[in-house]
Amino acid sequence: MSSRTRTRRAVKVPAGATTVRIPRQRGRRSGQPFIVVVPDRPSLSREAFGFLGRVLWKHRRSLAPLVLAVLAVPVTAVLHVLAWWSGLVLAPLAAGPLVWLVVMQRSRPATRGVLGWRIGLALLATAATAWLALAAAFGPLAGPLELVWLLTLFGAQTAWLVVRRTH
Repeated sequence: MSSRTRTRRAVKVPAGATTVRIPRQRGRRSGQPFIVVVPDRPSLSREAFGFLGRVLWKHRRSLAPLVLAVLAVPVTAVLHVLAWWSGLVLAPLAAGPLVWLVVMQRSRPATRGVLGWRIGLALLATAATAWLALAAAFGPLAGPLELVWLLTLFGAQTAWLVVRRTH
């Protein structure tokens, strides 16, 4: 069968793969074939998501409080839907950071700078655990809990960046 009468078969290439095109041979039949590799052009949205992914991956340790805060919202929503009473179980945990502050201050008295960081950490942890208990009991988007979540997130992220000195 002649090469002119053969039907061409369309080769499906998966998205993102490199397309390899083999041009038809012209001239001598004994000549060596050559291959032209043409990379596919990525779309603008793929470029944007790739850039965003690379930036997030590069700064992943700096964004730990953000990831924990974002994961806390669906977890408390599921807790609220399945067992609203879990907020009553989590409520006593809000006193834990304050107990830690008192115990640490008695066992290892701190000076002004360290005491300020201990108080700030205890208040931030108390706000986070209180939000967790209230969000599990009433839902994460009930009343002012959204604002409390946002303010706690800003405080935790700022303290995290100051302590890690990556700001």
